[in-house]
Amino acid sequence: MVLFVLIASNHAFAAPCQFESQGESRVAAIVDGRSVRLDDGREIRLAGIEPAATAKQALTSLILGRDVILRSTDDTPDRYGRQGALVFVGENDTSVQAMLLAQGDALVSAEITDKDCATALMASEAEARRQKMGSWADPSAIKNAESPDDILAGIGRFVVVEGKVLSVRQAGATTYLNFGRNWTRGFAATISRRTLPAFESAGIALKSLENKRIRVRGWIVGNTGPRIDLRLVGQVELLGASEPTGVRP
Repeated sequence: MVLFVLIASNHAFAAPCQFESQGESRVAAIVDGRSVRLDDGREIRLAGIEPAATAKQALTSLILGRDVILRSTDDTPDRYGRQGALVFVGENDTSVQAMLLAQGDALVSAEITDKDCATALMASEAEARRQKMGSWADPSAIKNAESPDDILAGIGRFVVVEGKVLSVRQAGATTYLNFGRNWTRGFAATISRRTLPAFESAGIALKSLENKRIRVRGWIVGNTGPRIDLRLVGQVELLGASEPTGVRP
């Protein structure tokens, strides 16, 4: 409760995410760690986050039975019929997503492309990481890019990986950020040719990431070495040379 009040009083996190209202209703049920069902029958997916194992319980405490306001730039349902939105409790201008992130009950998914809102959500996650809140209390919450077998064990999961980019190579329509010297077994982040313009527009020259420490997030795939497919600019964070592992201001 104290944490909730502290976050709610900090307008810096919430103000950038005040998108157009997509309606109001009361939360009738918590479907899973990022989906809720409203009294009016709509199923809502909390946009911008990937839930930790504790997210469903946290959502139950935060919003079950409470009136909420939905905010987003698009109310088109996804293929499962869920409407994606930022969720706000009553007139509170801190999103439920920011609360979950600040408690360590979720990770930023990078799907929010609005720069100010994305920065605010990332700041909530970073504070939880600094304080070792929730899932960040686990030393293995951030994977080491130098331990590909450990990363590969998380295949099919959304994970955060840190490490130094040893080389940037292009093969066909794919650019590889290689974190290991063995290209077939080491961890790599991949960027398709169709995604390159987004990185270029953001001022990120992929070749410039060579020998830089970065943090990447996404779904682990791969039959040999583990891979994360980078489709959004927000999946990449450049880390300072002196920055402690697992922490980003």
